[in-house]
Amino acid sequence: MKAFTKVSGVAAPMDRANVDTDMIIPKQFLKSIKRSGFGKNLFDELRYLDEGMPDQSCEGRPVNTEFPLNLERYQGASILLARENFGCGSSREHAPWALDDYGFRAILAPSYADIFYNNSFKNGLLPVILDEAIIDKLFTEMYAEEGYELTIDLEQQQVITPSGESFAFEVDEFRRHCLLNGLDDIGLTLEDADFIKAYEKKRRAEAPWLFDTIK
Repeated sequence: MKAFTKVSGVAAPMDRANVDTDMIIPKQFLKSIKRSGFGKNLFDELRYLDEGMPDQSCEGRPVNTEFPLNLERYQGASILLARENFGCGSSREHAPWALDDYGFRAILAPSYADIFYNNSFKNGLLPVILDEAIIDKLFTEMYAEEGYELTIDLEQQQVITPSGESFAFEVDEFRRHCLLNGLDDIGLTLEDADFIKAYEKKRRAEAPWLFDTIK
């Protein structure tokens, strides 16, 4: 998992409440469990005017020219500004996979659905919770300034605007540790690899019959 320490990037808007996981990545794309290749279909039903299908090339598909991610000013965005209850709906982990594969490293919103919030941390995506009034202010500034960039400092737990104004955010210390060090569940387990190997060696000596090859 990619570590997250300090990220600066263009902010793009998802200016609607209750964006569910089917809107983030529609159900027809859930057949794959590779964690990659979903970025081109992120918000598929909003980005395109036709129905996308798995393994279909997106080149030549009719695009919704009013959708933010299709606008030149938001190309290369790595921070998503969103409204309340982002990520509601089903528990599909493909939602944070799609956001990450597209290039987003963080989301700023007043609130999130619980399962999406937890899944984001486990996949290297930082969901920042800020007061609704602050989110409103960031949306206003972003719309007024093309190329509007934000900096998110996880170590200091600050969101910093182009003018230097900063907003503090809270994050669970364990989740913060995992993101700062790029540790998913497997990475956390591997931190104890020496202990696990020592236990296996000791257990093999104590009960060798448990380790016999089954024929």
